[in-house]
Amino acid sequence: MVKPLKPGQRVIAALRSMIASGELPDGERIAEIHTAERLGVSRMPVRTALRALEQEGLVIKLGARGYAARGPTRSQIEGAVEVRGVLEGLAARRAALRSDHAKVARRLEKHLAIGAALFADTNNTANYFEQFYAYNLTFHDQLLVESDNEAIQVALARNNHLPFASASAIIVVEADPAADLARLARAHQEHVAVVAAIAAGDADSAERLMRDHARRAMGDGALFERLGREIATPAS
Repeated sequence: MVKPLKPGQRVIAALRSMIASGELPDGERIAEIHTAERLGVSRMPVRTALRALEQEGLVIKLGARGYAARGPTRSQIEGAVEVRGVLEGLAARRAALRSDHAKVARRLEKHLAIGAALFADTNNTANYFEQFYAYNLTFHDQLLVESDNEAIQVALARNNHLPFASASAIIVVEADPAADLARLARAHQEHVAVVAAIAAGDADSAERLMRDHARRAMGDGALFERLGREIATPAS
């Protein structure tokens, strides 16, 4: 059973999408009161979201004036996603190389079952994003645990502070929910393939599949259409 997104998490996802799409232009001040009213929440979740997005490099602090959007360039995002793929690929490789890799796979399969149930319910279109968000995070977190390498977890935690590098940095395109659902379902199937490789003890395939999984985050051109050109990033 996955828990629904907390208001702060929902606001983070919404603001992240708005920055990626250009709806919040690079350098534009993000007013707490206006944003809270627009998203139908109190000011506290907005404040929490802005602090989190500052850690991701998607907003910059303007002192007492609050925060402004910081549109990253496509090359910056690609670099961060590439590093994530390398680290998570290594985690998958190490999981597959463990002597108890079959047990590792079974633990991961418990998380896969949540994703399978989500996409088996074709009528669940109202809150699929919330459920996928929670399922996706738990799967990626468990994979890191199964790597049995704390250094990977530390390095990935640092990389997660870069724009769109974290597994939690999911974007939805509200105008096309069917495409969103198909994209997330494909991501789930990629999880399934990684776990199958781990179950077979195939370290090479597990690593390659996990790297490809991260790389495909940049393959959804519609999500990052604005970032196809290089944008000037304000100095911090």
